[in-house]
Amino acid sequence: MHRPEIFVFLDFDGVTHPLREVEDFRCLPRIETVLREFDECRVVIASDWRTLFSLRRLQAHFSEDIRPRVVGTTPFRLPGHNSDFYGLREAEARQWLSEHHAADAPWLAIDDAPGNWPTRARLILTDFKSGFMDDDAERMRTVLRALRADARHGCESTPASLHWGHPSFAPGT
Repeated sequence: MHRPEIFVFLDFDGVTHPLREVEDFRCLPRIETVLREFDECRVVIASDWRTLFSLRRLQAHFSEDIRPRVVGTTPFRLPGHNSDFYGLREAEARQWLSEHHAADAPWLAIDDAPGNWPTRARLILTDFKSGFMDDDAERMRTVLRALRADARHGCESTPASLHWGHPSFAPGT
């Protein structure tokens, strides 16, 4: 059965490894384990690393079977004022979706900075001190299952089960 693509906007620092520690991508295997359970997922790099390295170099951090599913990087938008920083990553992600004719596609983000993503129900918020952990993997599975079910029913909005007040999505739970 063909499933619609689900886009995963992925940050690196504070997600694939703890912030300000060795950039060894020690948490990436945990993310890849979840991605393997959802073959419709496509990864888009939303990390500042995208401004320093080519897509090919970024893909090299991923396991060989996941690399082809790393499909791009978000565009870089220079904020004009300090207030423009709030939601900047989400704006870049939505721009990427629009440019790739996927504006209505299901998506989620994995990031350690909540201010980057106003649509909290689609954010897997990691603790920057530890990166992506087992509880984050469980939340990611829950969000992906809801997005998969939502896509199957042809809904384009955020599923009711993913609204920010839902217990599964409270930070730190």
